[in-house]
Amino acid sequence: MEKKTALLIDPGHQISVELSYILQPPHWTIHEATDNAAALKLAQAFRFDFVLTSEMSSGREDVALLREIRRLHSHTRMIILTDDTTPADVIDAIREGAFSYFTEPISFPALVEMVRNATEGPSWDDGIEVLSGTPEWLRLAARCDVETADRLVQFIHVMIDLPDSEKDIVAAALRELLLNAIEYGGKFDPEQYVEMSYLRTKRAVACRVKDPGEGFSFDEIAHSAIANPLHDPLRHVHHREAQNLRPGGFGILLARNSVDELIYNEQGNDVLLIKYV
Repeated sequence: MEKKTALLIDPGHQISVELSYILQPPHWTIHEATDNAAALKLAQAFRFDFVLTSEMSSGREDVALLREIRRLHSHTRMIILTDDTTPADVIDAIREGAFSYFTEPISFPALVEMVRNATEGPSWDDGIEVLSGTPEWLRLAARCDVETADRLVQFIHVMIDLPDSEKDIVAAALRELLLNAIEYGGKFDPEQYVEMSYLRTKRAVACRVKDPGEGFSFDEIAHSAIANPLHDPLRHVHHREAQNLRPGGFGILLARNSVDELIYNEQGNDVLLIKYV
């Protein structure tokens, strides 16, 4: 296994200490920097495979560091941690190629999983493209694989301007819609992309997911829990087993029951999720 190098900024804080147990020798060499300025000096001398920023710096400062590091080493993967951020910072981070972005309160299991994806995943580090972006209306294209969907949901989770409990609900519903789009519309083909939009109005948060497939009719999705009759709430399980599909099928049902409105187009390949403020 090839030896890799990681850079942890502000190594004294709890998260970086915990992550040092994941990035263990002999496969990893860990460098430490006290702040972003020291980190940039190290990046000018060494090539790092992975960088984790500190919560002590702002999102804008971390994006500036990311921009400089990727000018030096275009494939370095960075996860940004910050307590000081704006939606514009998140959009800039995606544009500059951040692998992921976390703000308080940070879910440590989610962060650990994202670090594993960043350090153990395939060599690509793209997969999410900003088609147009403002804090009120963001349009993205995302590659049809699960890891990219998880990265996209984390970026949107940070942008959602709602109380934490409602933010988690919207993000979970969005993830279910993305997974359905990637699996059934994109066929898990990394050459295919789904289009996703995030809109924030004064009275609502909305997410739109359009997949590259031909769509579906609700009369033709017996493998989904949303099609189950009231007297047989698990009927879809038998259909999934017969079609050799993975366990699941609750995505659309969970999304519909979690938000205020879930609207599909006629073809079934374009869906709008709405949560009112």
